[in-house]
Amino acid sequence: MAFDGTVIANIVYDMNCLLTGGRIYKIYQPEADELLLVIKNQKETHRLLLSASASLPLVYFTSENKQNPLTAPNFCMLLRKHISNGRIVAVTQPGMERIIEISIEHLNELGDLCRKKLVIEIMGKHSNIIFLDDSGMIIDSIKHISNQVSSVREVLPGRTYLAPPAKGKISLYDISPAWMEDTLLTKASSVQKAIYGSISGISPVMANEICFRASIDGDAAVASLSSLEQNALYGELVRLKSQIQNHTFSPCIIYQGNTPLEFACMDLTMYPDMETKHFPSISNVLQTYYAEKEVVTRIRQKSTDLRKIVSNAIERTAKKYDLQRKQLKDTEKKDKYKIYGELLHTYGYDVKPGQKELICTNYYDGNEIIIPLDSQLSAMENAKKYFDRYGKLKRTYEALHVLVEETHAELNHLESISNSLEIARDENDLMMIKEELMDYNYIKRHGQNKRKNKGKSKPFHYISSDGFHMYVGKNNFQNDELTFKFANGKDMWFHAKKMAGSHVIVKLETASELPDQTYEEAARLAAYYSKGKNAPKVEIDYTERRNLKKPPQAKPGFVIYHTNYSMNIEPDITGIQEI
Repeated sequence: MAFDGTVIANIVYDMNCLLTGGRIYKIYQPEADELLLVIKNQKETHRLLLSASASLPLVYFTSENKQNPLTAPNFCMLLRKHISNGRIVAVTQPGMERIIEISIEHLNELGDLCRKKLVIEIMGKHSNIIFLDDSGMIIDSIKHISNQVSSVREVLPGRTYLAPPAKGKISLYDISPAWMEDTLLTKASSVQKAIYGSISGISPVMANEICFRASIDGDAAVASLSSLEQNALYGELVRLKSQIQNHTFSPCIIYQGNTPLEFACMDLTMYPDMETKHFPSISNVLQTYYAEKEVVTRIRQKSTDLRKIVSNAIERTAKKYDLQRKQLKDTEKKDKYKIYGELLHTYGYDVKPGQKELICTNYYDGNEIIIPLDSQLSAMENAKKYFDRYGKLKRTYEALHVLVEETHAELNHLESISNSLEIARDENDLMMIKEELMDYNYIKRHGQNKRKNKGKSKPFHYISSDGFHMYVGKNNFQNDELTFKFANGKDMWFHAKKMAGSHVIVKLETASELPDQTYEEAARLAAYYSKGKNAPKVEIDYTERRNLKKPPQAKPGFVIYHTNYSMNIEPDITGIQEI
C-alpha cells in the first residue's frame, strides 16, 4: 500500500502524542535525503526518521541507530544551528495531503523566541524536506528544485514556500452530498479510480477498501451505481473521515502466507481470507513491513541463480520423461507381434508364396485376426521377423520401464527442491538447497568441502491451539532429519499426497493421541508448505512415524508407507502460532 494521507494522519497523531512539548536533542543526516531527529520529552527519548528518498519516502519512529558520515552535510549543520534544543509545539497535516509540518520554537542568537517549521513532503520521487522561517520563507531544503527542474514551483533558499498543487482534488474533511453529486458521480471512470482521483491522500488500495465496505465493485463504472449504492459509498467516505478525525486507528499488515502483502492504519476488510497482524503503532507496521519486504526481496534475488538452475533442470527432465513415456507406450504393441509369430507357427501351412496377409482365428480370444505378411518371405521367416520384433520391444520395455521410474523420481526430487526454494527465508536455507543440488550434480562442487552449513538452518516451529509442537521441514535434508532422527515412532507425520511438500511432524510428548483441532492444523501446514498451496483444497496423508520407511539409495525427503489416513484441507495457516 502507498504511504498515503490516511497513514500520514496516523503518523501525525502519534507524533503529536509523543513529541509535542519535547525538545530536539540531536540531529543527524545518515543519508543524503534522510534525517534522524532524537527528541526528548518527559524523560523519554524518541527517534524520528524522516526520509525523502525517491524510491521509498517514509516518516516513522525507529529504535535503530544509523551510521552517520564523519562530516555532517550542510543541511544537517544548518538545522543544528537553528533548532538544536528547539521545542516542538505542534505537528500538523494540511487537509489529507501527504505533507507533515513540524512547528518548532527556539531561541535565536539574541535570545529572542522564534518559530521555524520543518515540512516533510511524501510524494514519491518529488519528496522533500524543507526548512521554513516564521514568514514561510525557505531557509533551505534537503533537495534543491530549480525552475529548470520544475516549472510549477521552485524549492530554493530565499523563495516563498508554496504547497504542492492539489490537482483538483478535495480533502476528505471537506466532502459533502453536493460535492458527491456534482463531482464524484460525474466522473467517467471506475468507482475506485474516481475516489482516489478526486480525494487527496486516498491511495488505490484504500479506494478499493471503501468500495468493498460499501459492497460495490470498485471496477464498475460510476454511472452504473444505483441510488442505494451511491448512498452506501458516501456513508463509507463519511465513516472513514470519522475514523481519522477520532483517531480510531488500527495499524496492521496483511500477510499472504509469510509474505507481507499490504499495510494500513485501519483494518482492510477486503482481505477476509488472509492473515491480519495488528501492531501497537503505525511506526511498528512500517518498520516490520519494509524490513520483511526487504528480506523476501533479498532472498528472491539471492535465489535467482538457484531457481534458474532448478527450473531448467525441471524443464529438461520433464521433456525426457514425456519422451520416455511415449517410447514406453510404443512398446505396448510387442504382445501383438508375439501373437502374430505364434499364429504363423500354427497356421503357416496355409500361406501360399507371395501372399500379403493371413486371415485366421486368434485362439487366445476366438476372434478373427488379419496378420500382415512380407510377400518376399515364407511363413516361418515372417514368424521369425515378428518374434525378433517382439524380443527387441520387450528388451526396450524392460530398459525403459526402469528409466521412466528413475526419471519420474528425479522429476519429483526437483519439484521438491523447487518447493524448498519457495519457502526459503534466509541464506542458510539457500545454502542447504545449494548443497543438495551439488550432491546430485546439478551444480558443480568446487573442492572437497562438505556440508558445513547443514546445521544452521532450522525447521519452522509452530504450536497448535491445543499446545502440541509442530515442526515443518524447509528442505529435503530437514525433512529426512525431522522424520528419521527427530521424530519418535508414535509421533504423527503429515504430507501432501502425491506432490512435493514439506514433512510435518507433530510431537505427542506424553499424550496418547492428538485432538481433532491439532490434526487439522498440522494438515493445513502440510498443505500450505506444498506445491498445492494455491489450490482450494489439498489432500493430506497422515500416519504414525513408525509406519514410514526410506528405501535404500532413495533421494532425501523420499519415504514410502502403506498404512495411512487422508483428509482434504484448505492450505490456510491463519491463526496457527509460529514460534
